[in-house]
Amino acid sequence: MSSWRSMVVRIGERCLEYGNGNHMDPEAHIETCCGILWRELDQFGDDVLLLLMQCAEELPHKSPFYATLVGLLNLEDEDFGRKVVEETHAKLQDYLDTENCNKLRILMRFLTVLMCSNVILPGALIEVFETLLSSAATTVDEEGGNPAWQARADFYIFCILASLPWGGLELLERVPEELDRIMAGIEAYLSIRKHIVEPAYFAFDTNEQREDNTDDFLEDLWKRIQSLSDNGWKIDSVPRPHLAFEARLVTGKSYDFGPVTCPEQPVPPSTISDVTAGRQRQEAELKYPQRIRRLQLFPLSKTEEELQPIDRFVVEEYLLDVLLYMNGCRKECPVYMVGLPVSFRYEYLMAETIFTQLFLLPRPPFKIIYYTVVIIDLCKALPGAFPAVVAGAVRALFDKVGELDMECRTRFVHWFAHHLSNFQFIWPWNEWTHVLDLPKWSPQRVFAQEVLEKEVRLSYWDKIKESLETSPELGELLPPKGGICFKYSGESQGEQYEAELAFSAELSSMVKEKKLAREIYPWVEEKIILVHGHKVAIEVVVQTLLHIGSKSFTHLVTVLERYGYVLSKLASDESNQILVISEVAKLWQNSAQMTAIAIDRMMGYRIISNIAIVSWVFSPANIEQFHTSDRLWEVLRNAVSKTYNRISDLRKGVASAEKSVQNAIESFTKVQADLESAEALAEEVDTEELQSEATNKVKRLKAQAEKLKEEESSAQESLEAKDALLSRALQENEALLFVLYKNFTDVLMKHLLDDLIDKPIDGPGPDQGDSMTVDKEPSAMDADDDDERRNQRFAKSNGLHAEEQEWCRVTLGQIRALTRQYAAELVSNLICLFSLIGGIDLRL
Repeated sequence: MSSWRSMVVRIGERCLEYGNGNHMDPEAHIETCCGILWRELDQFGDDVLLLLMQCAEELPHKSPFYATLVGLLNLEDEDFGRKVVEETHAKLQDYLDTENCNKLRILMRFLTVLMCSNVILPGALIEVFETLLSSAATTVDEEGGNPAWQARADFYIFCILASLPWGGLELLERVPEELDRIMAGIEAYLSIRKHIVEPAYFAFDTNEQREDNTDDFLEDLWKRIQSLSDNGWKIDSVPRPHLAFEARLVTGKSYDFGPVTCPEQPVPPSTISDVTAGRQRQEAELKYPQRIRRLQLFPLSKTEEELQPIDRFVVEEYLLDVLLYMNGCRKECPVYMVGLPVSFRYEYLMAETIFTQLFLLPRPPFKIIYYTVVIIDLCKALPGAFPAVVAGAVRALFDKVGELDMECRTRFVHWFAHHLSNFQFIWPWNEWTHVLDLPKWSPQRVFAQEVLEKEVRLSYWDKIKESLETSPELGELLPPKGGICFKYSGESQGEQYEAELAFSAELSSMVKEKKLAREIYPWVEEKIILVHGHKVAIEVVVQTLLHIGSKSFTHLVTVLERYGYVLSKLASDESNQILVISEVAKLWQNSAQMTAIAIDRMMGYRIISNIAIVSWVFSPANIEQFHTSDRLWEVLRNAVSKTYNRISDLRKGVASAEKSVQNAIESFTKVQADLESAEALAEEVDTEELQSEATNKVKRLKAQAEKLKEEESSAQESLEAKDALLSRALQENEALLFVLYKNFTDVLMKHLLDDLIDKPIDGPGPDQGDSMTVDKEPSAMDADDDDERRNQRFAKSNGLHAEEQEWCRVTLGQIRALTRQYAAELVSNLICLFSLIGGIDLRL
């Protein structure tokens, strides 16, 4: 990177380019950089423009520095300033048209700071605000708009409000009446929009968050902006480098920005119903997602005590922008996160923001591994402060893990185990020894158990056991140390066992001799199935083959590839597939990881179906384990995920095939037109030489046309084949959804009914009628007996049923997690799904 490019990127940082001194002087940085860039404008003007725009978009926490730099360059070269404004306008319009939320939001901020640097007229910025405000108000209008797209309208208002901390003071000084008009318009919009509270997207399942008087994200930001306005738009968390150059900047030329247009609002559905409105609302929320849903992990005294309300929002914006644009730069990301342009400490706020993103529902912007790496690097970058903050967050989450959404709880387990694996698995486990006194289904005990199980996956059993040396009693929560539980490795258990043992040994010999699968299955059919039945054959074959493949993942894959035919023949229907899965679970009962991997691979090789996996998960033997382990839910999540991934891949294949067909048609049409022109020309030529050339050209074009026609035909056949595969996959997916939700409904109804039946009924018994009641003064002993009976009733209604309540909460939480994750696919099957669950055929 050339020196001037490096200086532009590193402006406002402590770095070698600016002397690397302990005292950072942003104004000196801007002055130095401006002098160098001015000399480069003649030769590299376009490159300077491109880099400045890129930095403004991808380093938005430094946008005031870049806007000031543009303002100073505008003093020397007005043509350059005009180009910056034109480029900003073109990009802003493009981001509006393409619905690029992050780019649009950040460019609105850059537009605001350009106004502060006197590059853009304040009235031009107000005009952009009014355009967005008008579009938002029209969208949520019940009569002339489409309220289902409120997510887009809210985002436009968010863009306006999110820009004001960077330019509210300048707007107040230069166009106060217009600013008041914008604020009044936003207040009017907030009065007509629908208040949005989405309990399904809350990380914590608490009554406080479900209350209607809880502010949603836009109402919360509006209150913070109002507080900023009351404070005269003065804010400490936004740098204002242009003030040091104000006397010079006011002499520069300001440009009109020009009008921008918002996309036309989508047409409301012709038939209004909950399903059609829900589809449009979901589409809008996918295109304009909510950026943050705050978690309060720490007391406000640690995150906001000495800050203005708006400071929290600004720091969150900085942090989220860094996470967004530095996701591919592991080393740069923590450097920028700890070097934000603010004058106060924000470690607690930084941790809370990262965990907020980690637990964002329905899905985080990036994979969990990204946030894991960021937290690890921040712990290394701030060794004296951040590890303690992270530990505090873990303790806060652990204390409330019973209220944590099930999907968030799973993320918490995976993140925490991975985090500890990078720090020698060191943790004060003695703080959590009390979980051993809790029931096996207690959320805190299950969490500790799952973390230890994931740690074993990331290391090995003895290492994790050693890490518990301060609390060896927690070794009770570790998974069993042993490997596989091979059925045919124990002592003799009778004649039947001896016969199965002999079959297993013979099958092992055949595998070692590298017999083909088509040679083995006839032997299985003749020797085992005909004599001992299908169930015994499945037990012998599955146990033996997977025992052979148990040495490693590669061995497992090899066995399934070579002998999948035998397993497929045995698992010919759903009931037999369930038996196969059961044998896999028995063999790997000491390893949840290998159970999940083996079942997943078998589904991948089409040995077992996704429906069989669902049926096995909801079998009576497994139902009672729903709330004590994540083992079954992991298998279920893998099955559903693989199904949807296959559909996604097929859709991409169909889209690619459609593009190939379209390209083939266009190429053929073009060649056909050339052929017709050549034939017409051949008829008109007079000389023999020209006639020969025209004839050769016609022959060449005919051959090319025939070849392209064949390619078109081949592409069309490929498209039809992929369409057929996609249709089949969608049918299988529909069947999976019905089976999945029907099983959820059945088990929940059964448990709820059992719970109601088992609850005690207070009141007189059948032999204690009112006519036999005798009034008398209660004695002290009677009063004690009454207290004891009340305590017993309370224990029975609350203690004995607590496990049942936790089972229902976990099961419902898993339904909610799956529904959130695959909502887009569920919408198309919603009516049919309701009819199946409700018992009413709504399709008729």
